Amino acid sequence: MKIFNTRLSTLSDTQKAQLAEQYQADDYLLLDFDTRQHSRFRAITVLGEAVGVDLPRTGGLKGDDVLINESGELMQVIAKPQAVTKVTADNDFLLMKGAYHLGNRHVPLMFDHSFNQGDAGYALYFENDHVLAQMLENLGLHIESTSVPFEPETGAYQTGQGHAHGHSHSHAHAHSHSHQESHSHDESHSHGHQHSHSHHDAPVGRSNDG
Repeated sequence: MKIFNTRLSTLSDTQKAQLAEQYQADDYLLLDFDTRQHSRFRAITVLGEAVGVDLPRTGGLKGDDVLINESGELMQVIAKPQAVTKVTADNDFLLMKGAYHLGNRHVPLMFDHSFNQGDAGYALYFENDHVLAQMLENLGLHIESTSVPFEPETGAYQTGQGHAHGHSHSHAHAHSHSHQESHSHDESHSHGHQHSHSHHDAPVGRSNDG
């Protein structure tokens, strides 16, 4: 089984081309948020090959991160769409109020502004929790179930990590919390306080610039 133990911070044009070919062949990892919080785990590529990830404890994986093994083989991580709760509001102040109450409970949040919604044009996303959803509805916010790649942002006091590609994307990761699915990994989740924004652009394998 191939073991990928290094996260690349930059990519050569040759490596970008290689990742594009691998994407077309389904040779990449499609991982949900909870799995990406581990530094050591076993996973199955979209193509069906078992691989191992064994990274230093330097924070969770982000969508579009690229890993390399000792043989120089590459593996791209793509954030898997997952069931989350989308929160919108009729105005910025109300959405900010909702973000405050979620943040006060240490809930990993993803912020988005890539659509038109009411007067605000912004949305919050968090992992499904009916108690939190009810709280937000009581505050007058709008709740909707959806499925998107979940990329909450790193806490303000954490240092950022480099990304091994030439395209902008979701610069966000966060801690897991009590509402997560179980995974067969060999380490516990870290805990931080995080709020976020997100930008949804194509990963390397899906770029149009060759």
